[in-house]
Amino acid sequence: MSLRISRLLAGAGSTPPGLPNFDSTTVFVRAAASALRGEEFPALGMFPSWLIPVAARLNSLPRRARTGIYTTGGANEGVSPDELGNVDVERFRQWVVDQYPDRGYPAVIVGSSNGAAVHLAALLGVPWLPQTFLVPVSRSLPPDAIHADLEWGAEHADPFLAANPDVSLHQMHDPNQDRLMVRKLAYFRTKSRRLGDAYEEFIETVLASDGTIITLECEYDWPAVRIDDRHTYQVGGHGGLDPESYYEGDDAIAEFLEQQGANRDRWYTPDPDERVPEAEWGFEPALGEDIDRLADENGYDVRRLRFDEPHELSPFVADRYRERYAELGRPVDRLFVQSFALVEPWWTLRTGSVPYWTPFNTAPDAAQVDSYLDGVEPYDEIWTTLFAHGVESAGLGSIDRWRSVLSRARDQYGFVGVDETEFPYDIETHVRYHEDLPETIRARYAHPAPMAFDRFDSIAADAAPAAELEWTQHERSAVNDQR
Repeated sequence: MSLRISRLLAGAGSTPPGLPNFDSTTVFVRAAASALRGEEFPALGMFPSWLIPVAARLNSLPRRARTGIYTTGGANEGVSPDELGNVDVERFRQWVVDQYPDRGYPAVIVGSSNGAAVHLAALLGVPWLPQTFLVPVSRSLPPDAIHADLEWGAEHADPFLAANPDVSLHQMHDPNQDRLMVRKLAYFRTKSRRLGDAYEEFIETVLASDGTIITLECEYDWPAVRIDDRHTYQVGGHGGLDPESYYEGDDAIAEFLEQQGANRDRWYTPDPDERVPEAEWGFEPALGEDIDRLADENGYDVRRLRFDEPHELSPFVADRYRERYAELGRPVDRLFVQSFALVEPWWTLRTGSVPYWTPFNTAPDAAQVDSYLDGVEPYDEIWTTLFAHGVESAGLGSIDRWRSVLSRARDQYGFVGVDETEFPYDIETHVRYHEDLPETIRARYAHPAPMAFDRFDSIAADAAPAAELEWTQHERSAVNDQR
């Protein structure tokens, strides 16, 4: 594998070849593991301390230079297509389990990538093991060349699939929100269909003999083209546009493409032939079957936590934090909204904040926070991070729109680590979200002990249906029950 600058910067903490340092799954694993180690989570877990002061001054560069950093930084993470046959997803899974403290746990969470799951893991004091990983592959194409990207992926995917027979490949191309990155990268998102040796050995080592595996199953799907049995192609991704807009076009897309200087008013896409688990957030059910097998063999319990869209886990987790703080006699009136990868579980607990995760920075994300606030007791304080991706993409939530959400606080509100005049080109926010947090939210509390899993299990059984989630139990096989 070629040497990446990002690998040099991350040092011994870098990811294995083929797994990028800068991706939602990678960041979420590092954040969840840092919480279990009792550590803060600065700079997305990927920048060394000496580089943070430099990264915190990048907004002084012209916007064109900053957008170039997104493109070149992403390209630096790419795997050569000639090396795809050497990418081993099992090494990704081994890297995940190596991040967590090697001690006993009453439960383990396995499944969909989700920022709210990071906070759930921190609340319960248990590991989260993701199903989905991104393999960014180096190639150069115009961002709107969708048919060419599909053909390129079909031509180059076979060595990767042959080397990884236990995964499905959900290739995705988002010319809206990922516009800067897809110029130089093909997005090969993979979903494990089996636990694999690393996850299985980790679970058998750290999970209590009467422990529980929680399967996190986001049933969000997306129209896609089937390339072969384990390879699909998805245009677009969860965010400011619905799936049909990517395939059919609309006024927002026409306006966006005009702003980008594209010689078109819509994207010309292949006709999807089925709906599949969404590439970044959706759950591939085959993994659930393998989890059931492991549970039956070892006598573990299984709880399935199912929800339709990625944001739907957030109110459920926020409510559990509010309940936990109330049990401890602490205030329950401070909401900390955390945007996409800008999560900080250690400081969330340290400041006595209730976490609410948003999948991105879009107008629909803002509307979902509004909807949550409509249904709960008011908050005195509301704060938010705001992920910046360097593009005024269609469906983006403006600073004013986000400020209108924050202003629903009865007392204090504001942004954390956000340069309001530079969003969404605010590249500094990737380090400033953590640097500014202690000064912005001044409350301090001792970190609480993890919530007992038995208590959480009892609460979830009653609370999940009210939150329009499913919390169900896997019935063990008769053979196991007779042991």
